[in-house]
This record gives sequence, structure tokens and C-alpha cells, in this order.
Amino acid sequence: MDPIETLFTAAAAARANAYAPYSGFAVGAAIRTPSGAIFSGANVENASYPVGTCAEAGAIAAMVAAGETRIAEILIIGDGEALVTPCGACRQRIREFAQEDAEIHIAGPNGVRASFTIAELLPQAFGPAIVKP
Repeated sequence: MDPIETLFTAAAAARANAYAPYSGFAVGAAIRTPSGAIFSGANVENASYPVGTCAEAGAIAAMVAAGETRIAEILIIGDGEALVTPCGACRQRIREFAQEDAEIHIAGPNGVRASFTIAELLPQAFGPAIVKP
């Protein structure tokens, strides 16, 4: 299976399990690490809106829990006319674990709609090199 197709399948499966009873806007994400491992996550809403979790954050948490710390590429899937790009906080979360050339694929239910690097989505990012000696 094509690597992007593998990410798409994993993100779509996670999206199917999203917990979005308030917005009805389900999002899934899947990360591929340099080792080839795939980690996925779904958005999880909460009645206290600020404490919900984005799909990207869930996938990153799964990756870290498994002992991996590098994102090679990530695919985010959501529905609607507009591209479902990562929110600002998730762009920063992705940057923590990704090199500037890491690819972020944005998909709808029918496939990938656009691809960006993290540097394109978060130019002049505050990254690990700034705080590490």
C-alpha cells in the first residue's frame, strides 16, 4: 500500500471514532515516523469546550507513548469545503517533533486535497533548537 494511502486509511479510521457530540465535526490524524510506524488520533470534545483534544494532539501522544519522537509526515482528514489544516496549537505541536521539511497532508473523505511542509504552515516557528543549547 502507498505510504500516503496507509496514512489516509489510518486517519479515516480514527476519524470514524472521533468524539464530537457538540460540533459534529469529526477529525482524524495519522502520523508516520521515520521508522515507518503509524500512529493515529481523533478529536475528543468535552462539554467544557476548552479541554477538548485535537486529532493531531492525540496522534502525537500515541507516538510519544510508544517511544517515538520524530514525525516524518502527518495526514489530517476532515469534512467540508475548506481545508482542515491544523490549528495554531497543533502546528506548534507538530513542529516540536518534525523537521521543517516534514509534510502535512490535508485530506477530505475522498482523498488528499493539499500538502504543505511544516515550514509553510508555521513560518519562523519557535522550535526546539531555540531553547536547546
